[in-house]
Amino acid sequence: MVEVPRLTPLELARTPEGEGTEAVRERVLRARERMLARQGRPNGELSGRALREEVRLTPGAEALLQAAAKKMLLSARSYDRLLRVARTVADLQGAERVEEAHVAEALAYRKTL
Repeated sequence: MVEVPRLTPLELARTPEGEGTEAVRERVLRARERMLARQGRPNGELSGRALREEVRLTPGAEALLQAAAKKMLLSARSYDRLLRVARTVADLQGAERVEEAHVAEALAYRKTL
């Protein structure tokens, strides 16, 4: 679940119109095709060795992930979930490798206490 803070009326008035439903649908379909072509199944079904082989982190993304894991005391399950989300973000953007920005976005989706 992703929590999104409520916007103020002023923020709502200034917010530009987002992507249309059809554009988002096409991007999601392309990302899913990319996943299936690469590994034969969606990122959410990857675990263990398959997950680590398919994530393909850049050095910067690896460093950010390691720093976050240490600072946030991530469990193995949380670490894997973060990898899956970062890989999916990269797929949605059409990236071959998971970059720092993808890991940062995945971290932003984590619910903080």
